[in-house]
Amino acid sequence: MAGPPHIEAEIEYVTTAAGGRSTPAFSGYRPQFYYHGRDWDAEHIYPETEEVSPGDTVKAHLRFLSPKEHHGKISVGMPFLIREGARTVAYGIVTKVFDQLEVDAADLG
Repeated sequence: MAGPPHIEAEIEYVTTAAGGRSTPAFSGYRPQFYYHGRDWDAEHIYPETEEVSPGDTVKAHLRFLSPKEHHGKISVGMPFLIREGARTVAYGIVTKVFDQLEVDAADLG
């Protein structure tokens, strides 16, 4: 990860049979983070494991590539989707917003 995370989330990956990924996701994975009708790039780090298989639920640390766009819009309890193109591969909920989001948003001011 290119710096400290912006949020922590619980992410439940869709099973392959239900249309999810057919291969595991690894720390460093960078799918789209989808909320409020728009996709955003976010790098994922899985602090408790290196690999997440379809059907697994995992704690993840996410870092946005455009933190300024998310400042004040992300909150604990907020649901979101993880997508690869138009395909939803996981469902998530924000469990923590780190102060780093505010710092990075201000730096890019």
